[in-house]
Parts: sequence; structure tokens; C-alpha cells
Amino acid sequence: MLFRPTTEADLDRVVACTVDEPISWIPADRYLAELAERMYRPEWTWIAEDGDRVVARALWWGQSGSEHPVALDCLYVDASVSDQVAVAAGLLTAGLRAFRAQGARTPPLYNLTLSNGWRADAAVSAALAWRRQAALAAGLTEEVERLRFEWTPDLGVPASSGRLTFTEASDEAFLQVFRRIAEGSLDAETRRNLAVKGAEATARHEMDFYLGCPGKREWWRIAHTSDGAVAGLAIPSATPYSPNVGYLGVVSELRGRGHVDDLLAEITRIHAGNDAELITATTDMANAPMAAAFARAGYRNTQVRMLFSEPSG
Repeated sequence: MLFRPTTEADLDRVVACTVDEPISWIPADRYLAELAERMYRPEWTWIAEDGDRVVARALWWGQSGSEHPVALDCLYVDASVSDQVAVAAGLLTAGLRAFRAQGARTPPLYNLTLSNGWRADAAVSAALAWRRQAALAAGLTEEVERLRFEWTPDLGVPASSGRLTFTEASDEAFLQVFRRIAEGSLDAETRRNLAVKGAEATARHEMDFYLGCPGKREWWRIAHTSDGAVAGLAIPSATPYSPNVGYLGVVSELRGRGHVDDLLAEITRIHAGNDAELITATTDMANAPMAAAFARAGYRNTQVRMLFSEPSG
């Protein structure tokens, strides 16, 4: 079995791979469109060959300007392969090793999209099972289940409660609030980074991530209470596909007072004011307060995402 990145000569064989399992995958038209925008690239597309047959394919994705891939979007192994886990794990291991050798500091995570209620669907559970085993075998042992939410204009634009005021601020001011929010966060990645890196490095990591997203820096807001105290921050952001709820958080001493609703409403208003037709958002399944806030704001839970990543450290 040969594991290798593709070249332009492999394109026809790459797009011929078809996933017939009930799980997220990247069809040929999307791959070709995003290949043209350098979000997929031949060197980020890996295949497993058995003789002259392509028996497995891994599609890693990044932003157009990314030096290294950000996420694995699609993992396919032909149903005729007797040990799908072994082939998939070998393909992932080879790709991740190559990205690391090329200077990638953070291995790309594996992002799988599932339907709501997937545990009750035997076919979906089976499609996930061998992919999960392969991810774990390749070292992507941190597993997080996330809920995806969506807002559309028919849901209405929330009015301000008047409890908080929102202002623009310097990067340093935002960094300080990021640091305060990290303490006691329910977000799995934040908690892992906090344990390994400490509050300062965690805050810097999160802020740098959002500075690198397609959203505009001038959208960012710090929230203050009526007496001028910092309550938290709201970062409307974007992916290459749509505006999203990038980051919001309340400082630890003011949690439990409903300010999360004000922060989410401000993000929604900013995007709606820019004529957004769709706003997406995700939160960890374990972060029940944030999921509840999305529900109160009318955001619809549309999907589940399973994320597999390498442990921090």
C-alpha cells in the first residue's frame, strides 16, 4: 500500500471517489471549485494506492492564504478494503507526518458533520465508527462533539436590552478580556489550552485565530455594564462561506446574569446590519449554557460536528 500526496495528473482519479455512506463528504464539484481557490490543493490531497487502484482518499482543507492545512474535510476508504481502519489510519498518519515535517505547528483537526440524532441511526454510527478508530490511531485522540446553529433573516433581528454598551477597542484591551474570559470557560479547547499553556498564551492563541479569520476587525466589540465595568466581548466573524458568531464570552465575575444573550444579540445585529442572509455558529455539546442562549435567540440547531484533534502540549 502506497500513501502519497497527489499531483495534477491524479485529478481525475481523485474526483472519481464517491462516498455512499450517510456522512459528510466533499463531492467533485465542490472540490474542483475550492481547488481553484487553493482551499484544496494537490499537496494537501492524499491517496492510498493498491497497485494502480486508488483505495482511499483524504482531503485536507485550508484558507486560500494558508501555509498549512487547517482541517481534514473528507476521509474515504473503498468498501472493498478488508481493514478500512488500518488503511485510513495509515493514510492519516502519513499526511500528518508530512505536514509536521513541512513546518505545521498545529496538526489539522478532523472535522466530521453528522445529522442531529445520529446515534439512533445505525448506518451513520457505522460510518463514524471506523473513521473515529482511524483518527484515534493516527494520534487525533481529543474528541469533541459540537452543535451547529444557524440564523436567517426570517428569525428577526434582536433589539438591544439596553443593559450593556458596546465599544471598539485596541488589540491590547481585547487581549485582556480574552484572558479574563478564559478562566472558568466551558469550551473544551479553551480548557485544554488553559491547562497546558496558561491564561496569557491561551488568550493570545484565541485572539490571533480570530484576527486571521475572514471577518473584519472593526466588527469587534467590548461590552460594558451601566457602571462602566467590562462585562465581556463580542466578536462577529466569518468563514470563507458565511458570517458567523466567532467568539463571545462574559468575564467570570459577571456570569449567570444573562449577559450572554446581550452579547449574542449584538453579534447578530452587526451581521444583520451588513445584510447577512445566514449566520452560523457552533458550541460544544457540553457547553449547555451557550447552547441554551442560541436557542433563546432563535438560532436553529441544524447539525452535529465531531472534531478529532491532537492533544495540546
